[in-house]
Amino acid sequence: SLRGGFDGLSAVAPIGDPNLNTWRPSIAVPAAAAFQLDTLFGMHPALSALQPLWNNGKLAFAHAAGMAAPNRSHFSAMDEIERAAPGTSARTGWLDRTLGLHALGGPFSAVQMGSNSIPEAFAGPIPVLGMDSISSFKLSGTSNASQRTSWTNALTALHSAAPPGLQDSATGTLGALGTAATLSATTYTPANGASYPNTGLGRSLKNTAQLIKAGVGLRVLTIDLGDWDMHADLGRVDGGWMRDKLVDLGGSLAAFATDLGSFLDTTTLVTLSEFGRRVEENQSGGVDHGWGNVMFVLGGHVVKGVHVAMPASGNLLDDANLTQGDLTATTDFRAVLADILVNRTGASSDEVKTVFPGFTGTTLGITSAV
Repeated sequence: SLRGGFDGLSAVAPIGDPNLNTWRPSIAVPAAAAFQLDTLFGMHPALSALQPLWNNGKLAFAHAAGMAAPNRSHFSAMDEIERAAPGTSARTGWLDRTLGLHALGGPFSAVQMGSNSIPEAFAGPIPVLGMDSISSFKLSGTSNASQRTSWTNALTALHSAAPPGLQDSATGTLGALGTAATLSATTYTPANGASYPNTGLGRSLKNTAQLIKAGVGLRVLTIDLGDWDMHADLGRVDGGWMRDKLVDLGGSLAAFATDLGSFLDTTTLVTLSEFGRRVEENQSGGVDHGWGNVMFVLGGHVVKGVHVAMPASGNLLDDANLTQGDLTATTDFRAVLADILVNRTGASSDEVKTVFPGFTGTTLGITSAV
């Protein structure tokens, strides 16, 4: 989750649109500096680490994607994105409903990495582990294997006569703590020469790769990356706030893909943000809250390309094709997620309706079948 309102028009810029430089005279990505993806779009040069993944067909983008209607409030927009059931009474998150379709693979089925704060997408009855890192996920006050064993035995005995729900929660947590201790007992070395940035995102993705390769039953893992609310001083392609953030994002994702190796074929990574940014830059060299955005899809069986529903006539950034100055979201973000559920997890059309109640759109075609 790219929290704060990711500027998709900087990350994957419509460099072939004649309006881009008019709307953004000081912060637009120059066509000459971008990595050209097709005749319309180019990738920000700060994402250069992702170029091999694009060339190898492991990366695609869904552009002009977002909620069905604009919502420019960080909090309510992210709540709507993570609930993903507009116009219904559903209060669970879309990831909780997704996990409900499958037999769980143990306490590591659902994980929030890099934070103990569980996102609303997991809201519901399915248990979720929240951790800063694998090594920090441990019982407070235990510093060695002997202490962990003593506490585990004591807590297991303490909960032996507890009601099933409480007993299952306790034993599941203790089992997860034991697995984390085993994984932390040896130093993890990324494969294939992968080198992660020493950043929060880099460390979280490194831990994620370790969990995937350890075969602990992981189904879904979420990571938050904030600080995208660039109302001022977004910067230019050769330096500044956006460039620095994209260098971290691109380098971390590239290292993750390299580290996974063949495991990438059974992994799908998707980015979400609560909304995009306005098309026109403001007087502070930034961009305010907008609507349509870009989503990254990386992993196995990705259909390479920038997937976008273009307006019926004219250019993407023509004033007549914008909505109150925003990039119009011509693709419902749920179409991207539904595509992944169908093609990568084998969900049926009825199961997609369970996960996204009220959604009547079609899948996007950004991934291919398992």
